[in-house]
Amino acid sequence: MKTLKSRLKEGLKNCYLLEGDDYYLYDRAFSMIKNRCNLIFPDFDYIKFDDENFSMQSLVDSSEVLPLGNYKLITVKNVSKISENDKKILLSYLDNPTPTTIIVIFDFAGKFNFAKNKTEFVDCSRFDKKLGQAVVVNELTRLGKQISGEALDTLWDYCNGYLTRINNEIYKLAYYDLNDPLITKKLVENMVTKDNEFVIYELTDALSQKKGDRALQIIDALSKEQGILGLITNHFRRLFFISTAEMSDSQLASLLNVKEYAISKQRQQVKNFSKMQLKKIYSLLEKVDYNIKSGAMLQENALFYLIMNILYV
Repeated sequence: MKTLKSRLKEGLKNCYLLEGDDYYLYDRAFSMIKNRCNLIFPDFDYIKFDDENFSMQSLVDSSEVLPLGNYKLITVKNVSKISENDKKILLSYLDNPTPTTIIVIFDFAGKFNFAKNKTEFVDCSRFDKKLGQAVVVNELTRLGKQISGEALDTLWDYCNGYLTRINNEIYKLAYYDLNDPLITKKLVENMVTKDNEFVIYELTDALSQKKGDRALQIIDALSKEQGILGLITNHFRRLFFISTAEMSDSQLASLLNVKEYAISKQRQQVKNFSKMQLKKIYSLLEKVDYNIKSGAMLQENALFYLIMNILYV
């Protein structure tokens, strides 16, 4: 994603594969590609495929039809199933693509990873904090707003670094008070809903400092949410791995497929637990997960049971 603009200046490729976890970056990348195509007859030369109308043969057939203008642009989104025959058809086409057809695949679920070596890959994973915050500042400047350093850090943390979420929050913050050009930390705290992963970080922080009242307050707010136990389990699994693996933050980030910033923040939490405590907590999480799946515990009860046990592990 970071180099897409410069690559497009050198010319268009026949197939772009967009992968990653930040939907804002998919839209941004596609907008850049579409603008470079400069479609003269978009009603005829822009074709969309999704899970409802997709077939690989139809995609290839459409790709082989010459455009009315300079290029034909085809997008593929939200496709849930790809057969082995579909893979063969696409790979065969990509060996000799139609020069005037540009295919853009939005591969949220990794279904098209098999074609990665035959496409122009665009990484739409979350930006690192420095680059992501620069994007936020630029967008706010365009809206005639400034943001304090504390507010920017809080916004980044609350949205867990997802520009998709941050972009939505920016407009809410920018238009809240048209007379005040500065967005403050207090405004962010009052206006922005925390991402669940950040809330799990706060929960872990409270548990590590034995702040039982704060931990119970957080878990009470989360008890009705789906998938919370999985987030807690993944968080402590990562803490346990960080505590035992003799690797740098960058090596761990690459291995665990997360940003280095996330590892550095969690390493701070690791200091508040011993390796034995983290091992016991991880075993406890597996036990609770089994009890929920077997029907021995309701999720809401299991979460409170879990928190009380971690506080005194």
